Amino acid sequence: MDRRTFLIGLGAIGVCPLCTKASFAAENAHWSYEGEAGPDHWGTLAAENAACSAGSEQSPIDIVSATKANLPPLKITWQKPGGRIVNNGHTIQLNVPPGSTLGAGKSQYEMVQFHFHAPSEHMVEGKRFPMEAHFVLKKTNGDGLGVVGVFLEEGAPNRSFATIATAFPKTEGDEAAAPDDANPAGLLPRRTNYWRYEGSLTTPPCSETVDWMVCMAPVGVAKADIAKFTALYPMNARPVQQVNRRFVLRSM
Repeated sequence: MDRRTFLIGLGAIGVCPLCTKASFAAENAHWSYEGEAGPDHWGTLAAENAACSAGSEQSPIDIVSATKANLPPLKITWQKPGGRIVNNGHTIQLNVPPGSTLGAGKSQYEMVQFHFHAPSEHMVEGKRFPMEAHFVLKKTNGDGLGVVGVFLEEGAPNRSFATIATAFPKTEGDEAAAPDDANPAGLLPRRTNYWRYEGSLTTPPCSETVDWMVCMAPVGVAKADIAKFTALYPMNARPVQQVNRRFVLRSM
C-alpha cells in the first residue's frame, strides 16, 4: 500500500462528513483562521487533524513552476440549479443537488458543494487573487475527492456570482434555498486549462485525499459582489504550504 492510499484510509473519518454535512470542518474541535485556533495550530486541536502539521502533500500551494502534460480536458455536466446556501461559520457554501458531474480522463466525480475563500488560497508566482471558488467533488470510481479551484478577480458583473451574493446568509448557521438561477456553470472560465497536483483539504482535518485542478484563467466578478462576501469573511484563506517533492502539471 502506498503512502497516499494509506492516508486516504486514515482520513476517511474526516472525509465522509464532507459528503453529507454542510461544514467541511473537523467535527470535534473549534478552528479558525487566526489566533490560538488558527492554521499554525490546526494540527494540535484534535487527533484527526494530524495531517495539518505532519502531512507532506498539503494545500494550498504557490504555483511557481509546472510541467506541461497531456492532461485530459475537464468534462463538466451541471444538473439543474438548486440546493441550499449555507453560512457555516467559515465560508458561504452552496450544497448542490445530486447529478452534477465532472470527468477528467478515467477519473469521474460528482459535485457535492462549492464555496468561497478571500483572498485566494492558491497563489500563482506569488500573486493572490481577491477570491477563489472551490468546487468540491467526490470520486465515483474510487476513493478520495477532487476540487476544481477558480480564481475570482474584479471585472464586469457575473450573473451567477451576483445572484449568489445577493442571497448570502448573513449570520453563522443560517441557510436558505439557493436561488433558482444560481448556476455554478457561470463561475467557470470559458477555457478550462488547468494545473493539477495531489494535495489536501485546505481546512481541518487537512486530509491528503484531493486531486486538485486549478483553472489557469480567472473569472471576473463585480467589485461590489466581492465586497458582499468580504463583509462576512474578510480573510478565510489558509497560508500556502510547501510543495515538497510533488509534481505540478499544467495542461497544454
